[in-house]
Amino acid sequence: MSHPATAPRHPRRSGGPHGARRVRRTLGLLLPTLLLAACTGSPATPHADAAPTTTAPQVTGPLCAALPTGTDPGNPSFLAGQPVDQALRWIPTLTTFEAALRTSGVLTDLPADAGVTVLAPSDDAFAATFSEDNWDDLMTHHTDQLRTLLKAHLITGTHPIADLTTAGTATTLDGVTVPVTRTGPTARLGDRADTVCADYQATNARIHIINAVLGPLPVTADGTGHRAH
Repeated sequence: MSHPATAPRHPRRSGGPHGARRVRRTLGLLLPTLLLAACTGSPATPHADAAPTTTAPQVTGPLCAALPTGTDPGNPSFLAGQPVDQALRWIPTLTTFEAALRTSGVLTDLPADAGVTVLAPSDDAFAATFSEDNWDDLMTHHTDQLRTLLKAHLITGTHPIADLTTAGTATTLDGVTVPVTRTGPTARLGDRADTVCADYQATNARIHIINAVLGPLPVTADGTGHRAH
């Protein structure tokens, strides 16, 4: 004998006042959680045009116009991200000074976190001071004299040229205090050197190109202005 089919079950309805109260209580518990999630969501990503802008280092002096600018290799913005020894290699008028620093190893004597200000004589300044034979002799046989000469062009700390002129003096690594005065668009160091392109920046360094060699070594140039580098 066949049995009657069992009637399908229906889900229990939450009708009546008790069911309504349960629904309201559940919503009341969920609402604060939903609001908290909305308030603590991830912040919106800023637009690309809101990124901060950087200003290119400003170099000053009569020689600057003849040195790399804009996007040329060795421009001031590029050098600002280079270690000082690498930055000096990119400045085309500092080949003699850069080679001397590299040969002497003077930069390795500086504390790594102290920073350095470089008073860098141009190639023309070296040519007007040393004969070829004298300079070659210094580079190959008189390292101590060469290191003393180079220390006369280094100052501990990173100093813009405006700060040096405001202070009025600067003490170089050879222990000599050099007067620094403003002379129109340039600065005068001691009684013979002027900045010709100041305020290059490098990593933890400032570079000021000058037009004369500092230090006590005698002038031995023969006046021809020629010297091999």
